[in-house]
Amino acid sequence: MDERVILCMKWGTKYGPEYVNRLYAMVRRHLKGEIKFVCLTDRNEGIRDEVQCLPIPELTLPNGEPERGWKKLTTFEADLYGLKGMALFLDLDVVIVGDITPFFEVPGEFLIIHDWKRPWRITGNSSVYRFQLGAHADVLEKFRQNQAQAKADFRNEQAYLTDVLHKQGKVQYWDSSWCASYKYHCIPTWPSSYWRDPIIPKGARILIFHGVMNPPDALAGRNNGNWRHARPAHWIADHWRE
Repeated sequence: MDERVILCMKWGTKYGPEYVNRLYAMVRRHLKGEIKFVCLTDRNEGIRDEVQCLPIPELTLPNGEPERGWKKLTTFEADLYGLKGMALFLDLDVVIVGDITPFFEVPGEFLIIHDWKRPWRITGNSSVYRFQLGAHADVLEKFRQNQAQAKADFRNEQAYLTDVLHKQGKVQYWDSSWCASYKYHCIPTWPSSYWRDPIIPKGARILIFHGVMNPPDALAGRNNGNWRHARPAHWIADHWRE
């Protein structure tokens, strides 16, 4: 059986080491069997010893351009520090609420979340994606060779990534219930969001925090400019912890 690798990435100071440490703990509680947990990062201070910290591979971005997650494409290096096997990439700000073992069991070359907001498009949400390490080096090489064109054609890395692999017939999507959007699926619809607490949707295994809200905001009931009013989700503390 292939080695199973959990990949995450942390750069800059937006997310502290507690995000990596809590992600590791959630994975260990919700994934059966042996794994290697790797964080690609430019600073490893405060990250627990069980996490293997490696530098983010070089990807030169012109000064002043929005980052928009393009660094995540470096997970597709032909040789990522000698790592082998099947990799499941997880964003730092996800909250794992159920068994994620099946994410390694579904057949397919490349699996990603199908974007919820515009489901008629092929675009995936790259908060959770799975691939064979080294198998899609052409995705990164194509971006490196023509970065300006890629950025002109696509708003961010997940739109570019999905487009390239979809044209190769390799894109598959996770079961629609497995990865739930906190914003769209957990917060009750307006106006009941003023008196009803957020929920964990049936069948959800990973909650995705996209946009302006992160787990601590959901826990406290802070909206941070989010158009959906939300009461505190006290149950976040049961899951988002070491």
